[in-house]
Amino acid sequence: MQTHFAFGSVQVSINYDAITALLTRADSQGRATLFEFEVYDLLRESGAETPPTCMLLERGTRPDDAVLSSFPGDSVVLKIVSPTIVHKSDVGGVRVARNTPDAIRSAWRRMLYDVPENYAAFLEKNPEAAPLPYQDLDGDALKEAIARDIRGVLLVEFMEPDSKEFGNELIVGIRKTREFGMVLGAGLGGTDTEIYAERFRKGQAVTLCSTAMTDGAQFFELFKRTLSYKKLAGLTRGQRRIVTDEQLIECFSSFIDMANYYSPLNPDAPFHIEELEINPFAYADYLMVPLDGMCRFSRPGSVPVSRPVDQIDALLHPKTIGIIGVSASRMNFGRIIVRNILGAGFPSENVRIIRAGETSIDGVACVPDLASLDCPLDLFVVAVGAQQVPALVDSLVELDAAKGVMLIPGGLGETEDSKERAAEVVAKIRAAHARGTGPVFLGGNCMGVVSRPGRYDTWFIPEEKLPELSGDPHRSAFISQSGAFMLTRLSQCPELNPSYMVSMGNQTDLTLGDMVAHFADSETVDVIAVYAEGFNNMDGLVFCQSVRRAILAGKDVIFYKAGRTPEGKSATSGHTASLAGEYPVCESCVRQAGAIVAQSFTQFQNLFMVAERLQGKVIRGNRLAAMSGAGFEAVGMADSIQSDDYRMELAPLSTKTTQALETLFVANGLDALVSVTNPLDITPGANDQVHVKAIRLLAEGDNVDAVVAGLDPMSPVMRTLADPDTPLTMDDERSIASLLADVLPTLETPVIGVVDGGRQYDPLADRLKASGLCTFRTSDQAVATLAQYIEGRLNSHFLRESFLKK
Repeated sequence: MQTHFAFGSVQVSINYDAITALLTRADSQGRATLFEFEVYDLLRESGAETPPTCMLLERGTRPDDAVLSSFPGDSVVLKIVSPTIVHKSDVGGVRVARNTPDAIRSAWRRMLYDVPENYAAFLEKNPEAAPLPYQDLDGDALKEAIARDIRGVLLVEFMEPDSKEFGNELIVGIRKTREFGMVLGAGLGGTDTEIYAERFRKGQAVTLCSTAMTDGAQFFELFKRTLSYKKLAGLTRGQRRIVTDEQLIECFSSFIDMANYYSPLNPDAPFHIEELEINPFAYADYLMVPLDGMCRFSRPGSVPVSRPVDQIDALLHPKTIGIIGVSASRMNFGRIIVRNILGAGFPSENVRIIRAGETSIDGVACVPDLASLDCPLDLFVVAVGAQQVPALVDSLVELDAAKGVMLIPGGLGETEDSKERAAEVVAKIRAAHARGTGPVFLGGNCMGVVSRPGRYDTWFIPEEKLPELSGDPHRSAFISQSGAFMLTRLSQCPELNPSYMVSMGNQTDLTLGDMVAHFADSETVDVIAVYAEGFNNMDGLVFCQSVRRAILAGKDVIFYKAGRTPEGKSATSGHTASLAGEYPVCESCVRQAGAIVAQSFTQFQNLFMVAERLQGKVIRGNRLAAMSGAGFEAVGMADSIQSDDYRMELAPLSTKTTQALETLFVANGLDALVSVTNPLDITPGANDQVHVKAIRLLAEGDNVDAVVAGLDPMSPVMRTLADPDTPLTMDDERSIASLLADVLPTLETPVIGVVDGGRQYDPLADRLKASGLCTFRTSDQAVATLAQYIEGRLNSHFLRESFLKK
């Protein structure tokens, strides 16, 4: 089969039949890798750049002089060919020789003896790096095993690159990841690729993307931001262009198309490409020349069973709830959950407790077992010990007792001792889904759900320890793999006040991707905030596709990923039995989908708060107007408008805005003290009315896309105190808190407030937040949060516009 696809004026043709034949031949020889010369054959069939001429000099053969003299140039390259030696240059497996038959034979023979000795010495010093066939071997036995596996030496045409300067080599590779499927990466190539990725600023060395969510042209736009592109395109001092944009797009498109064909997402894929990497591509006279390549592949595995995710709605909006594990004599977790369910307003007559020997507990009817239920359940809460869960799953499936089940208990995969039990539960659930039966399961090790629209709360935290969420909830959903993380954020910032709070736990059945997909389609949710510790197999991709769907529907998605370091991964796996993957891949794919990615707990909390309040505001661009009565604060705002993750500009104030502000200051006797600039220092002499009028004028300015205003709580003329008996009380209708409550709803432009003061100004900050103002306690956090949010909103707008153009 041959596939053609075009972009611009470039057309690429991929011969999948020929590539599959290469993989089939290697597979029949018991190999899961291609030799380097086979990788070059694969590239020839992929429609990408033509590799250099090469010839395999097999062991035990003696090519005549005519064959060895057939390569052009003064030099040739010889490379060892072995299925077990990946880093050939580290063991003397790459040599440049004079292009004469005798020089080639000499280098060839020497390599066949030197490489086994060098590689054996390396493995004896680094036994953890030994491939499986060489483990437990040493000395002559190890050398002989390495020598037996050497197929020969690859003779390759030597091509002098146009430049040997830093940055003039490119790595391009596709890799099958457990969470996100096929991922494409490209960036600074050569032997120091990993060092470049670690040392350079984020996004400067390497670009990563999910191949299922991009094409060659889109990937190229991301790649253009890297130092690699700037070097290759001749955009740095003293550098000339050595490759065309069309060549790069052709290369990226070819790799993406191959990745998507040999992918777990393709049910007809004859093989899966585990990894295909060219490192590096060098450049000679506008040709992309692969100097080394590797490919690993595998046979397709089983197709995962689909889950009845349409039943999530019943779980979140149940008409009936059942629970097991409620004590009649003490306040255990189950008893607390019952009281919280009733306290949230769920009718007691629609709740059933599974408890033998009791007729009712806390006014809720009890039945002895699941078989005795007198009504079908939409939601069943399991609050018993983990050892009882496997048998309970059997009963729930057999009796078709509920549409959704919450597994509250831990002990389902977080520790080594509980992994066998967790695997048993997962197997039972999947078997039921394979038969088209069974409920969906949330958890285990899950703190439960608070559904304000569903009028229930299954958290096992006593009401007196829960944050007080007053007023109408926001149109938002908080999804967290850690219940404690969610509880802590809400305790610190109760004004978040989401409509839904979902603790996912171990993702025994329902996944993060499933839940985001549900809220992406919800008509009652505009903001989705997610704390993740790890994704199930391929669910990272489902998650990203769900995020993209939410973004195209006009929603905001805030994301934080724990487990970024090896130590962090270890901690998360012990917490919610998550499988934490590589963070750079996760961050790149989730950003690509359109989510705003937080880098810290505080940043996540701040972005969530801003998104809830600014989701309905108009974002036209990234031009900021900043004002404060404190000079240091105004300067700090200007210093906080750029980072690796975002970039804002200080708005040039229009003549109309400048004149209106000057008139305001003249009218209030401040013209001798204030110069109209951006940032605007309005001095401590500006009262509440001046602050609010200046905010309005800036927000309505033609060139202003957002406003950050320092509210000067310690100014001698500002009404910012909680004491109702002082002339400067914030209870006065002329106070900044009262005036802003009236002005904010009339403004389309986002406005952020800063109350930089001590504890005595906490009531002012709380009053401002209650009035709908995004309020921060320091100006740098305010500007950084607003800038990152606006960057995300602008990216979402770009994604929606791109989708509509298609």
